[in-house]
Amino acid sequence: MISGKVRRSQFVAPFGPGAMQVLADGTSVVTAGLDHWFPPTDNLDQEEFRIREWRLERHLGVAALYAPPDYRDTYKANRGQYNTGLQVPVLRFPAWSFCPRCRALTRSPLHVADRPRCINPACPRQKASWAPYLAQVPFVALCERGHLQDFPWNEWVHRSATAFCRSPKLKLKTLGGGTLASQRVVCETCGKDRSLEGVTSVERDRESGEETTYLTANLDKGNEFSCRGAMPWLGLDTQGQPCGSPLRGSLRGASNVYYALVKSSIFIPEAGTAGVDRAVLEALEEQTIARTRANLRDVLDPGQQMTAARLRKSAKNNAFRLQDFTDSQIEAALALLENAGDVTEAASAPPLAADMVVQAPFRQEEFEYIRNATESAELVVREPETDSSDEITALVPRVRLVEKLRETRVLSGFNRIFAESSSADTAARMALLRRSEPADGMSWLPAYTVLGEGIYLELDPDRLADWEAGPDVQQRLDPIVRRFQAVAADRHLADRDVTPRLVLLHTLAHLLINQLTYECGYSSASLRERLYVSPGRDGMSGILIYTAAGDSEGTLGGLVRMGQPERFETVLRNAVSNARWCSSDPVCMESSGQGPDSCNLAACHSCALLPETACEEFNRFLDRGLVVGTLDKTGLGYFADLST
Repeated sequence: MISGKVRRSQFVAPFGPGAMQVLADGTSVVTAGLDHWFPPTDNLDQEEFRIREWRLERHLGVAALYAPPDYRDTYKANRGQYNTGLQVPVLRFPAWSFCPRCRALTRSPLHVADRPRCINPACPRQKASWAPYLAQVPFVALCERGHLQDFPWNEWVHRSATAFCRSPKLKLKTLGGGTLASQRVVCETCGKDRSLEGVTSVERDRESGEETTYLTANLDKGNEFSCRGAMPWLGLDTQGQPCGSPLRGSLRGASNVYYALVKSSIFIPEAGTAGVDRAVLEALEEQTIARTRANLRDVLDPGQQMTAARLRKSAKNNAFRLQDFTDSQIEAALALLENAGDVTEAASAPPLAADMVVQAPFRQEEFEYIRNATESAELVVREPETDSSDEITALVPRVRLVEKLRETRVLSGFNRIFAESSSADTAARMALLRRSEPADGMSWLPAYTVLGEGIYLELDPDRLADWEAGPDVQQRLDPIVRRFQAVAADRHLADRDVTPRLVLLHTLAHLLINQLTYECGYSSASLRERLYVSPGRDGMSGILIYTAAGDSEGTLGGLVRMGQPERFETVLRNAVSNARWCSSDPVCMESSGQGPDSCNLAACHSCALLPETACEEFNRFLDRGLVVGTLDKTGLGYFADLST
């Protein structure tokens, strides 16, 4: 039986539906679609895994968010226990395997439950008491639209999409080299032989100039061999709808095979909860009471309201959980939780439109809450006890201590080959997660939550607007803008404005995170940035640096303590001081383009880059010059005059 253990959060990223992983026994599998994550059984209580995040549900147009199920052994469960035996299904992929002894290629079904053995009668080990286990091939084929299929071994070796020899006997041989040219597929029936050289590369058509892949252009000379639309994680290995996109070969463990599209949100209280006691909401969302509500909801007639009296009676032995609250308190909370109109609105919302992908409108709600003192069950923001010095206040007039926050991360789809895609593809990416479209009101996405703490800071809007209007600032930014425009056109990415404000805030966040690793002991991988950026004097210009790693690391107050003025000033001054000179200068400062996609100027691993888990922009749009100035224009940076 193929099985393995994975942390629940990893089923959101990086091992969500459509992603491949290698289990402990060496079997490569692909995570199945969402259709079969919660199979309907008598002991299923899916509401136990419900994650309530009203903004993400509205933003993504789904009815609910659910955490991936955890496995509970059926034999060890108590009588009547719910949610036992739940597993996230996987399928064995690639389906093609080869024998380590005789090198014969064999194709097995996706749903095979055990590791197959070699059945080639000519295998040297067939005469022994056991046949060797087959090893899965290291190559797959994929396209930009998210499809994935086995490498076309038959088609490739015979150089034809249709004409095969009878009863082909394929072998995958190696000449001992370290390149694809040393890997050869051979058909012993007809004697055809072909190396895999070039199958992962991209080329341009000489006549049209359009980009295609070597596999599509050269498998069958004169005819394009395009993607067949296979989706093995949904059980559609060979029956997909051909999409016509160029097909690219790839190593199955390559990083570009799967990019999870994760959307996150800092929880902020819903406006409708203003008059509802949070303790009542928590009691109604407790597992046993939530199950009682679900059962009661099923037996109520259309239009019949769920009342406190009915709920107390249905809860039976668990009614003691509601005894501290009055009927009016319970019914006020029920009106919020059982508001079918909100669910229907979210469930019937259209797929993500182009304007929904823009982060600024979604972040604006967080920005308004987190920049002011707030206290709720999931978000606690306080002002520092004392004021900062006049010099710091002129540059950073607002600092807030985020003592508690809850971040929800949701898998909304995935990409292949490129980490980003245009906004027009967003709905299609979400559709890749399941085989059939869910019924109205039943759409959901996998998610998980983490608790943390952080520091919020905001630059002076008037000073910032005057600074970014300077001609030298825009001139400094032009190489980054031109380079990103070229990358966006090449990869069909959505247009976006790369502004001096974005680069300044992003670089400052990286510098502060690097400095905080020295000041308070957090690793840079455990800290994250969240940028609040929009244009204009009234636009957003904030940074949230927080820790939300899913464990107790972010709950002890170590990061919040660094937001107090006496400590924050030291951190900021040291970060700016260290940014004035990099160990790779003057090469780093005088660079005209470096880092991912050459979209950075003065930013390298010695000064401003962070682990990818900590950065929102894939370590792009960074420049120390806009923070502290350059070698020839020392007054260019926003913090150029800060004493250190």
